[in-house]
Amino acid sequence: MPLADPALPYGLRDIKVIPINDDGSLGTPVDLPVAQTLSFSEAEEYQELRGDDRLVAVHGQGPTVEFDLEAGGISLDAWKVITGGTLTESGTTPSSVKSLTKKVTDARPYFRIEGQAINDVMGDTHVVIYKCKLTDTLEGEMTDGEFFVTSCSGQGIGDEDENLYTFTWNETAVPIDVIP
Repeated sequence: MPLADPALPYGLRDIKVIPINDDGSLGTPVDLPVAQTLSFSEAEEYQELRGDDRLVAVHGQGPTVEFDLEAGGISLDAWKVITGGTLTESGTTPSSVKSLTKKVTDARPYFRIEGQAINDVMGDTHVVIYKCKLTDTLEGEMTDGEFFVTSCSGQGIGDEDENLYTFTWNETAVPIDVIP
């Protein structure tokens, strides 16, 4: 079946966060389990030039993407990618321990986000936000009778190739980790 235009993405099948290494290369994708929300909006700040009692020119400072993520549960591996904390594992089964420590000196790193939704008429749609950083809150709440939900928000900027985001429609659904 040929690609439908428009695509009709439905729901959210998967989100992966991918660390961006110091040399700009990508690390190993980490699943954001029980993905619930990947919302994003393109924004741009503008500078206006006024004079002679009128608006003379408007110039954009470059587009960015503002994003929000939500996922059920807590993945310490994903929190490491988005917070820059230190992940440690010790012990052996049945007494193994995994912990994430975030220090005040740990800067939030850049990472890539890729989300996948299944299309209504076969195939899927992926969105990649190329270079992201948490610029707002990272939240989680432990509440009586409710599951822990991780939520965070931040900003995406262009990568070294000036890519801000990409939508990809696939005639046949493709898992995130096989897309370059």
